[in-house]
Amino acid sequence: MTALTLSTAGAATLRADAVVVGVAKGAKGPVIAPGAEAVDTAFDGKLASVLDTLGASGAEGEAIKLPSPAGLKAPVVLAVGLGAAPEKGGAYGAEALRRAAGTAARTLTGAKKAAFALPIGSPEDAAAVAEGALLGAYAFTAYQGGDSAKGGAKAPLGEVALLGAKPRDKAYKAVAERAVALAEEINRARDLINTPPNDLTPEAFAAVASAAGKEHGIKVQILDEKALVKGGFGGILGVGQGSANPPRLVKLSYTHGKNAKHLALVGKGITYDSGGISLKPAGHNETMKCDMSGAAAVFAAVVAAARLGLPVNVTGWLALAENMPSGTATRPGDVLRMYSGKTVEVLNTDAEGRLVLGDALWKASEEKPDAIVDVATLTGAMVLALGNRTFGVMANDDAFRTAVHETAEEVGEQSWPMPLPAELRKGMDSPTADIANMGERMGSGLVAGLFLQEFVGEGITWAHLDIAGPAFHEGAPYGYTPKGGTGSSVRTLVRLAERMGEGDLG
Repeated sequence: MTALTLSTAGAATLRADAVVVGVAKGAKGPVIAPGAEAVDTAFDGKLASVLDTLGASGAEGEAIKLPSPAGLKAPVVLAVGLGAAPEKGGAYGAEALRRAAGTAARTLTGAKKAAFALPIGSPEDAAAVAEGALLGAYAFTAYQGGDSAKGGAKAPLGEVALLGAKPRDKAYKAVAERAVALAEEINRARDLINTPPNDLTPEAFAAVASAAGKEHGIKVQILDEKALVKGGFGGILGVGQGSANPPRLVKLSYTHGKNAKHLALVGKGITYDSGGISLKPAGHNETMKCDMSGAAAVFAAVVAAARLGLPVNVTGWLALAENMPSGTATRPGDVLRMYSGKTVEVLNTDAEGRLVLGDALWKASEEKPDAIVDVATLTGAMVLALGNRTFGVMANDDAFRTAVHETAEEVGEQSWPMPLPAELRKGMDSPTADIANMGERMGSGLVAGLFLQEFVGEGITWAHLDIAGPAFHEGAPYGYTPKGGTGSSVRTLVRLAERMGEGDLG
């Protein structure tokens, strides 16, 4: 992955392939952001005027390359937009810095080293720039040729040098170390999401988790298909029984201490979702390798918590299965007996995520954690409601739902609190079983949340994140968000774990 260094060198003197500066939208044209003073001096104080002539406005997402004048060691200056300039004395927001740094890192693909002279006035600013740059430098090239001269993909930016950060200051060192660990795990989640489903089967995903556990001191327990049968995990087995690749339930346990708070994370891990017998229509199958994004996020969050040594116990549950149509697949009308003992009439085999999550939620509840958060690409209805960049948050506790939403906002992830209307529960009544896996069409994203709530242990605080929109980005990259798997919700989960460890949550 891209290296990160904190540098005491000046923007004019550091040897690099490019120096990155920030430009904002001012009332009378582009405004050069703090951190770029030496670069502006090299342009005789006319950098803003030059950028204005080239059509720059300072809008978010802008990236303009300039040849460096005499006085700069780097041959290229890259000006990236920060959006509206803050009022006099104000500071740039963390997300503006994060996105600008991500835009710069993406623009400099193929470069070996870049000096980032963006406005850094605090460790929090340094953290935002570091995160954005490291996430923006991501590229998934595992299945592409390595020779760029022959059409292969260029390597990501090799090194990010943060100017204005203080390498001997403990606070700056701490945020840099956190940014590296967090970005590496988010990028690992992205790799998993982007891996083709013929290579990322439930067994293969479990093997990745096992290897990471050994590397980072995380206890990993894997229940294979025989153990799932013995344990009565009818939801996971029912979804996976149509595939030649059998399901798995993986438990990852990071333990800080006996008396620490306990956060349980549960992730939907459908490594490929054809819809099963309720087959998805043409045009809806091509990206269904991403249906394990929830499990990837949970996996990344647990590993990040272990790497950061957070003062909280974090358990991750990965409910892994492949949903395929075959002579052995679950049929619409079948009844499954879940791990909880509750029976479910399957009305639609494409509503499979809630079945694997139901088993994992009940299993997680047996340990009586202080809180459970599940993450899933669960419903297209949530995309219709909130769009492609925002995930929905539901919970059985209003204060906890608010805390999750505020935490997401804090780390720069877009979310929105959603209700669990009790009147929608009746639509899942079944004449045959305890509950059906489908209910009313209108509000079906909320119906899915109500279904999951049935499998949360009594008295346990729980939240559900439906990341169906932001988990997989099919458009052009922007900011630090790449095309393909995004690692959505990892930052929120890690920050929730930090807050719980700090005594600020639960």
